[in-house]
Amino acid sequence: FYDPKYNIWPARKFIGDSIRYMVEEFHIDGIRFDAARQIQNFDFLHWVVQEAKKAAGPKSFYCVAEFLPDEPCITNIDGPMDGCWYDTFYWTVRDLLLNDNVDFGRLKASLDCRQHGYLGVTNVVNYIGNHDHDRMIVELGKERNIFGEEAFRRVRLGVVLQMTSIGIPMIWMGEEFGEYKEKTVGIAKIDWSLIADREDNSNQLNKSLLGFYRGIVRLRKNNKAFYTMNLDFIHEDCDAKVLAYQRWADSGERVVVIINLSGSFLAQCRVPNMPANGWWHEWTFNYNVKVENNEVHLDVAEHEAKILVWLGDDWQPPATPSEPISETLPTDDESSNISQKENQVDPASNQTSESNQPEISSQP
Repeated sequence: FYDPKYNIWPARKFIGDSIRYMVEEFHIDGIRFDAARQIQNFDFLHWVVQEAKKAAGPKSFYCVAEFLPDEPCITNIDGPMDGCWYDTFYWTVRDLLLNDNVDFGRLKASLDCRQHGYLGVTNVVNYIGNHDHDRMIVELGKERNIFGEEAFRRVRLGVVLQMTSIGIPMIWMGEEFGEYKEKTVGIAKIDWSLIADREDNSNQLNKSLLGFYRGIVRLRKNNKAFYTMNLDFIHEDCDAKVLAYQRWADSGERVVVIINLSGSFLAQCRVPNMPANGWWHEWTFNYNVKVENNEVHLDVAEHEAKILVWLGDDWQPPATPSEPISETLPTDDESSNISQKENQVDPASNQTSESNQPEISSQP
């Protein structure tokens, strides 16, 4: 409220002072506004965001709102915020991973926030878990009795959807290595033993998931295709429950994501309408595949995604030199010397055939 006697807005002044203190003393680079819809005052939200950015000076400062249910009005031209929690994405992916509810129209609109009216790549924050919900790995166990490798496979599929869609991904602490505890209002410390070295290797699934997260974050940061609003759906097969889409940049980077949403292994799954012929790098299992006639054939396991990264027009696999066959067979001594030389490795040039490829982030 406005106090005409002192010509101030007391509540605004208090909040403004608090934000300036956090920015100037703790050097934060962003603020999440809780329950922004309940504030019901865009004028105030505009003001407080301007105060925060003024205090931050020339550095980037990101203001995001928990505005549920989400609407683009909070972020677009007249909206006060840079971004909002994209709850639409969460509920769509949750329904897909947990209930096997495959709705291509709903999924495509969630992956491409433009279909919901958002205008910029920073306007939405995508997540598959947050402090208001149990982590996906927990829900799979509680709701469907899905544990172990199958649960982790579904989570990895959700991570691929999150990291390759338009928007900013948000990771809720612990979900990157399969934290299993349910949400609580009490103390719930992260179980770091899930990624510790164990003699029985019983936490291998957790450590592998962490490696997957690390790799796909690097891929996202290093490939400009994910910096853009460019997303095209190039193939969908409702019967097989296969969807493929392309992310691309004007500078030439291209990434194609192929997802199998079914519970069946698909051998040599055909994906037409590939955007370019030639060589692509399949990121999830680290091998190269050649696209011809604008189509590719891949084995895709149930609830699995393939990520194909374009290697460029001129890239070719390294040639494997072949030695001419000698007309004269070597003696036993010569054969022994040859065998020893073949088994020697020069530590100064410990290269594999992958060394001629452009640098591509891949999971450890």
